[in-house]
Amino acid sequence: MSCENLLLIPHEALSDEALRGVVEAFVLREGTDYGEEVFSLAQKVSQVMAQIKRGEAELRFEPESATVDIVGSDRPSRQRG
Repeated sequence: MSCENLLLIPHEALSDEALRGVVEAFVLREGTDYGEEVFSLAQKVSQVMAQIKRGEAELRFEPESATVDIVGSDRPSRQRG
């Protein structure tokens, strides 16, 4: 996957249902590791959704393969006030 082809997708551009679907597909991928603790699908989805909404993770779309990935953000997380 070439970095220059990746498109950042603001999570606000997706409906709640679409965002949840992307996150569920991400956490169900083989190899997704959350450490020693075992979490349910709902817990994993909730954790990733929170990271996205805090700006700690972001959605990136690769047009050639038509795939979406969730990666750690290079930007500082948003502060809540």
